Amino acid sequence: MEEASVHQRFVLGLGRHEATQSRRGGGSTTGRTRRSRRLVPHSGRAMATTGQRSAGTRARNHSQRRRPHADEAGVIPILARVAREVEAAAQRGPVKAANRTRFQVATMLLREERARLKTDTTMSEAERAEGQRRLDGLAAILAKTAARDTSLISLLQDDAPITPAARELRRDMLLAAGIELSPDELVVTTETPQPDLHAERQVVPQSVRQYQMANPFLAPDLSALQAKPKQEISSRLANWELIEPLFRAFEHGAGGGAASMELPEPKSLQTPGRLELMPHQARFVEAARQGHRTFLLADEPGLGKTAQALLAAYATGSYPLLVVAPNVVKVNWAREVALWTPRRTATIVHGDGDDLDAFADVVIVNYEVLDRHVAWLSRRGFRGMVVDEAHFIKNRESQRSQNVLALSRSIRALYPKALMIALTGTPLINQIEDFRMIWEFLGWIDDKRPLGPLMERLDETGLTPADPGFFAAARQAVIDMGIVRRKKVDVAADIPARRIADIPVELDGELGRSIRESERKLVARLLERFDRVMASRPDADPATVIRTVAHADLEESKHSTAGDNVFAMVRRIGQAKAGLAADYTVNLARNVGKVVFFAKHIDVMDAAEDHFARAGLRTVSIRGDQTAAFRQRQIDAFTNDPDVSIAVCSLTAAGVGVNLQVASNVVLAELSWTDAEQTQAIDRVHRIGQELPVTAWRILAAQTIDAKIAELIDAKAGLAARALDGSDEELGAESTVQLEALVSLLTDALARRG
Repeated sequence: MEEASVHQRFVLGLGRHEATQSRRGGGSTTGRTRRSRRLVPHSGRAMATTGQRSAGTRARNHSQRRRPHADEAGVIPILARVAREVEAAAQRGPVKAANRTRFQVATMLLREERARLKTDTTMSEAERAEGQRRLDGLAAILAKTAARDTSLISLLQDDAPITPAARELRRDMLLAAGIELSPDELVVTTETPQPDLHAERQVVPQSVRQYQMANPFLAPDLSALQAKPKQEISSRLANWELIEPLFRAFEHGAGGGAASMELPEPKSLQTPGRLELMPHQARFVEAARQGHRTFLLADEPGLGKTAQALLAAYATGSYPLLVVAPNVVKVNWAREVALWTPRRTATIVHGDGDDLDAFADVVIVNYEVLDRHVAWLSRRGFRGMVVDEAHFIKNRESQRSQNVLALSRSIRALYPKALMIALTGTPLINQIEDFRMIWEFLGWIDDKRPLGPLMERLDETGLTPADPGFFAAARQAVIDMGIVRRKKVDVAADIPARRIADIPVELDGELGRSIRESERKLVARLLERFDRVMASRPDADPATVIRTVAHADLEESKHSTAGDNVFAMVRRIGQAKAGLAADYTVNLARNVGKVVFFAKHIDVMDAAEDHFARAGLRTVSIRGDQTAAFRQRQIDAFTNDPDVSIAVCSLTAAGVGVNLQVASNVVLAELSWTDAEQTQAIDRVHRIGQELPVTAWRILAAQTIDAKIAELIDAKAGLAARALDGSDEELGAESTVQLEALVSLLTDALARRG
């Protein structure tokens, strides 16, 4: 953004901003604040009471109150000093939290002072012009600062949140300028704004009402009352600012050690489901089993954070469990509950929650609809909470962050021993302060200081921020609160060298509904044909008829342009998944670095590349219409340029003869019709020289034929395993995946019909 356009934010449109600030308590000089504020004479602050003043005294005071600031008095010199200091900070690098607050307050006071100059009738035109000139100079400085660090521009918006720290700083700057404030302005409330639980958007689904009727009383956990907290904080730390030193400890106090707590050895790798844990997963679950209750689980993608969280909840009996996750993975959470803890039930909150089961053990809700449900969720009586992709809550002022914190506080207040887990492969994105909201969610700190157990750990070090060794000791104290961070390279021996992880996604919107309707029509057509054949041949074998009907429909589909055949549906499913697959890839790339994205159709590749560009990620593209030289330049850029995050590849064109082993994560946005084609794509990354385990993330459209095709592709892999690798897997009849998909659809439909 050009500096001139930023400058206009300070100069133009003041009326709407001031009205907004007045309503929000930001402190405009118009309305209540302007009437209550007066300049304090420099000769002293003693003033007569209202009853003792004569009319002449009040007139003189009014004149003093509206007298223009001298060069060395009033608010303008203070604004000038703050503006220069913030400008200098921006020149050194990204503006930190404290200077961001100073920038915001300076712009607020600049607007207020400009409005005061315009309305002060005691000033001469020359005095007014001089004041405006000085304010224009300050606006130019602040505009240049915002142009240098464009993240500051958001603080200029009318709806930019005003934190308690900003209100305190505004008060202190006005007092330093010799301006007397009203009692309301002198007292600053420091409580974090709470979500409005009575807002119009709040809903209470019918299933929740039934649950509340069945459970009218939720007994609180009174175990916390048995242990009295420390009455006093150690005198060494009572007057120290500790939050910033804790953040700095992770910048300067590492000493070469990994930021991961010690975990116990597991007693078993067995789970309630059919799957077995990997050793590094089992160690995390064992820590929860032994009593640890708060975790920042920051393992790299591919190490099974979802399974670890679910089994920690199972081991500790932390039910009901609340899971807050991005929309793209909430269906996968329900699937993982069924895989790892089959005796526990899960429900997903969609929209207003009309179809949720409030009696389920695990309630899964995505960030986007959380604001509608925070009221009843806060009263549900959860004994555990998991926040997936926890870096989504790094902005304290966002509504979703406030909702997550409100739920965290309500759960911990009712059950102090609740299991609280934050999952993210990237707890830090831009700055060390990104830790803040995750630590608050876990109950380690509030907005002022460390809480409870963390303060005790810091106290036990016997050190203060002024002592040598404090940073290393403080860093370890925070880590021991529950930070767990493992990379693939750290646990490579635990992980298969190559594996496929399915990520089911839900197709929303009109396209998703049309795909499900097409599938319904396809099934109806198959059923009608089956009934017609059986009516003409009552003695026929139903299994043979099913395959005959499926084969006939498949042959017709090869020459049909209708949208309700298997080929057209799979193509449309790929288009519908494009945005969801790209969104998952963006999160993956920000967690682990380079990712290879495979799609079958050009329009899916185009849509994904547009999505990556909007997310600010650089990509290369490998397609079938490229020359060999151009393709090699694309591969070299992906391999050697650290700023290139994603290789967008054609499943057919890049499936052979391409080496992309610089990455260890693959996203399969569309399914192939053969296991061989899928395997060849994965093997572009899983090659000789690959030092890390390779994970292929296969994006599947839930509740569609997509999931069935994935199962059939995996079943076809048994042929190679049996013929070439000595596997004893059972093989199905030799046929195409398309035919088997139609057979499966018809068989399932007949079973449902009874």
